Amino acid sequence: MSESILVPLFPLGVVLLPGLPLPLHIFEERYKQMIGECLERGAVFGVVYYTGAEMKQTGCTARVAEVLKRYEDGRMDILTYGEDRFRIEEQDQGKPYLQARVRFFDDQEEELGDDVRELALRGLLHREELGRLTSQEGAADSEASELKEISFVLAGTEGFSMDEKQVFLEMTSTRERVRRAVRALEKLIERLKLTIEIRRIIGGNGHPPSVLKDG
Repeated sequence: MSESILVPLFPLGVVLLPGLPLPLHIFEERYKQMIGECLERGAVFGVVYYTGAEMKQTGCTARVAEVLKRYEDGRMDILTYGEDRFRIEEQDQGKPYLQARVRFFDDQEEELGDDVRELALRGLLHREELGRLTSQEGAADSEASELKEISFVLAGTEGFSMDEKQVFLEMTSTRERVRRAVRALEKLIERLKLTIEIRRIIGGNGHPPSVLKDG
């Protein structure tokens, strides 16, 4: 995908990944206009991560899947899904909302053997475990079957920082994204288990076991 096109931009404090959902509450006038035009034309808009200090130059297009609610004053609750990744080439200030000329990119072609699929499936099992540990509904739900899709599901795990997700978004190797996402998941689960154990000990009597030993 090398086509360069002009898309509306929505800078947000989140990272959108291909195939993953992003619910949004639209309340600013400029974004009411932007989403209204996208709905009218059946067009996408670009989500880019804004850290509060800078706007990243790599983002992901979002398509409105459903308008969940319309308010009398024009506000909207919408459900979007990530589609294609892009890099910003040039910004355009010609409308009330920001636009940019962007160029799409995809993962490189590479051999993805059984080792990568086995690692990806292990990652999905880790997500299930994380969902149980956090009692997070839907944490393990995924219909992804292709390795690239699975890699983004893993990369979008709740608990990863936005900076981590941005790195996953920018990567162009499915293999490396799977590897790094699984490793990050394992570290996340390890930290979470430790936190749960500490809370269990403190919640029992306020002292770790070593304090209660005689002598």
